[in-house]
Amino acid sequence: MQVNTKAYGKVEVDERQIIQFPMGLFGFETLHDYVLMDARQQPFYWLQSLEVESVAFVLIKPNVFRSEYKPAVMKSELIALKLESESDENCLVFSIVTFHDDDQTMTANLQGPVIINRNLRSGKQCISLDSRWKTRHNIAEELAVKKDNVC
Repeated sequence: MQVNTKAYGKVEVDERQIIQFPMGLFGFETLHDYVLMDARQQPFYWLQSLEVESVAFVLIKPNVFRSEYKPAVMKSELIALKLESESDENCLVFSIVTFHDDDQTMTANLQGPVIINRNLRSGKQCISLDSRWKTRHNIAEELAVKKDNVC
């Protein structure tokens, strides 16, 4: 199927990439249909609204820069997605990435993870109950710390 995207223009996507967000995303509660694509720059993903072409989000898997990250969301939120746990094989966890023009940083929202049941192709933005996770984790700084800890 052909989709008009904010970043890439018209692209061909597989219908299995369509994700339903029955509650929308925070601030975009009226938009429910998205397509999840690999971004051209790894390790990022692109979540494109199918309803409003100008609405799209850059995502990253938090474990790329925070290997110990666990979303720590309420069990009821996982049940709503028909997931057993955060380690369920059908559970995909992403963070929304924000680019800050003022200081040229890129941050990830670990407090509001986007959780997807890949089997059902249904998702929900949740709230982490773990106070360590904030809305602005500097990705470059955290990757540098991770790299230093590996050496």
